[in-house]
Amino acid sequence: MPTGEPASDAIVILDFGGQYCHLIARRVREMGVYSEILNCDATPAEINSLDDSLDVKGIILSGSPASVRTEDSPRLGEGVLEMGLPVLGLCYGHQLIAHMNGGEVKRGIKREYGITSVIIDSPVGVLKGMNPSESVWMSHGDTVYRAPNGFEVLAHTDISPVAAYRHPSKPIYGLQWHPEVVHTERGTEMLENFVYEVCSCQPNWKPVDAVDSAVSEIEAQVGGSKAIIALSGGVDSSVAAALASRALGERLVAVHVDHGFMRMDESDTVERTFSEMGVDLVVVRAQERFLGKLQGVVDPEEKRKIIGEEFIRVFEAEARRSGAEYLIQGTIYPDRIESGLSRHSDRIKTHHNVGGLPLNMEFKAVIDPLRDLYKDEVRALGERLGLPEAIVQRQPFPGPGLAIRVMGEVTERKLDILRRVDAIVCEEVESSSLMETAWQYLAVLTNIKSTGVKGDERAYGETVAVRIVESVDGMTVSFSKAPWDVLERISTRITNEVPEVNRVVYDITHKPPGTIEWE
Repeated sequence: MPTGEPASDAIVILDFGGQYCHLIARRVREMGVYSEILNCDATPAEINSLDDSLDVKGIILSGSPASVRTEDSPRLGEGVLEMGLPVLGLCYGHQLIAHMNGGEVKRGIKREYGITSVIIDSPVGVLKGMNPSESVWMSHGDTVYRAPNGFEVLAHTDISPVAAYRHPSKPIYGLQWHPEVVHTERGTEMLENFVYEVCSCQPNWKPVDAVDSAVSEIEAQVGGSKAIIALSGGVDSSVAAALASRALGERLVAVHVDHGFMRMDESDTVERTFSEMGVDLVVVRAQERFLGKLQGVVDPEEKRKIIGEEFIRVFEAEARRSGAEYLIQGTIYPDRIESGLSRHSDRIKTHHNVGGLPLNMEFKAVIDPLRDLYKDEVRALGERLGLPEAIVQRQPFPGPGLAIRVMGEVTERKLDILRRVDAIVCEEVESSSLMETAWQYLAVLTNIKSTGVKGDERAYGETVAVRIVESVDGMTVSFSKAPWDVLERISTRITNEVPEVNRVVYDITHKPPGTIEWE
C-alpha cells in the first residue's frame, strides 16, 4: 500500500470472483491511480478504513462466474451504493446493480462470448466520446432485460437490450461488457472516463520498484537460510531465478526437473543455456518416475495434481541434499486466477504450481515473487534484469508440459508422436511472419482417430490439433488468422513426416470461451 504525502487518489475494486478482477486493478494503476482489491461484501466502514495515504474516489464491481438469480450468489456489502462514491458495475456487477434496483435479469436467450458490436444510444459519462457502434468483449450468460427503476439505458446489442445504463442523478453506471480486456477496442478510454471524469481522480500514484520489492521480499522470507528455485527455463521461472539470485547469491540452488514431458531436446537446451550463464543448476532426470505416476490417468485435473505433487517431492529431495528450506517458483497472476484465486472464483484449471501443490510439504514456505504480475510485465522485468532475449521472448510453456497436450492417458508412444509434431509447428511458425504477432503456438494430440488415405492405401491414424493465438497478457486471447500457406506447410509436413498422423485440424476458438491449452 502506498505511503507518504499527499494522499494518493484510489479506486476500490470489489472482487466477485471474476477472472478479470485483477486486470481491472492493473488497468487503473496503469493510469497512475492506485487501486485496491477487496472482497465483494466489504462494508462501507472497511472501504473507508483503508490506509490514510489513500483517498478513495470510486468503486468498481467485478464480474463473476455466479448468477445474481441464485440465492447463494455473492452480494454487495450493505450500504455501499449509498456511500455517495461513483460506482461502475462490470458484467456481473452490472447485473447485480440492476437486480438490486428493480431491473429484470434473466438467463439470456443466447449467450454472448467474444467480440461483440454494441450500439451506443447515449455517449455520456463512462461512454463519453464513443462512436455510435463500438467493438467490445462480452462473456456472460445472464442478461439485463429491463433497466433498474429510473435508470437510463446507454447502450444495447441484438442480444442485450440493456448493455449499459446510468442512474439519472447519482454517479452509478453499469456495463455488460469488459472494458478492461484488450479486445474491447476503446475499453481504456471507457475506464479513463470513469476514473478521471466521473471520479475526478488525478494520476498522482507511482508503483514501487518491482525489482527492489521482489528482492526485499525474498530476503525477508528466506533470511539466512538457503532456497531452491524451480527453473523450467521459461521466462517466468528465469525471471524469478534472477530475482532470487540477487537476493540470496550462493544460497540459491536452481533445480530443473526433466519430467519426460518436455519438448524435443528442451531440457538439454535449458541445461546448456543456464550453465553458460554461470547458474548453479541441478538437472533431475525423472522421466520414468512421472510417467509411471500417470499410468491409467485420463482426467486432466488429476494429471495436473499428480504432476504438481511429484514436482514437490523431487524438490524436497534436492532440498534435503543441499540444506535448502524454502522453495521459490515463477508463478504469475494468470496461473493463480485460473486455479481459483478468490472464494467466489471458479477453478478453470489447476496449475501444477498453485492448486496442484500438495498440502503436506517439507518446505518452510513457498515464495512466489511474480504472483501479482502478468506475462508482459514479467517480460519487461526480464529485460530490465538483463536476461537473454531468447529467454525473455520465449513462448509460454505449461509446467506439466506435453502431458496436458496429450488427450487421455499419457504414454511414451503418444509423447514421441507429439514431440515430432510440436517441433514441426514451432519450426514453421518461427520461420514465418507469424512470429510478429503469435503469443503461443502448440499442437495437441487428440484422443481421436480417423480414416485417411496414404499412398493409395487406407490409413487409420491420429488426429492432431494446431493452435496459434495472439494476446498481450494471456488473460484473453484471439486465435491467429494464420496465412493459409503457413497452415498448409504445417499440415503437409506433419502428415508426411509423422506417419502415425493422418489428419490435422486448426483451433479457431478465442479465450474465452476456450482456454489456451486444451486441458
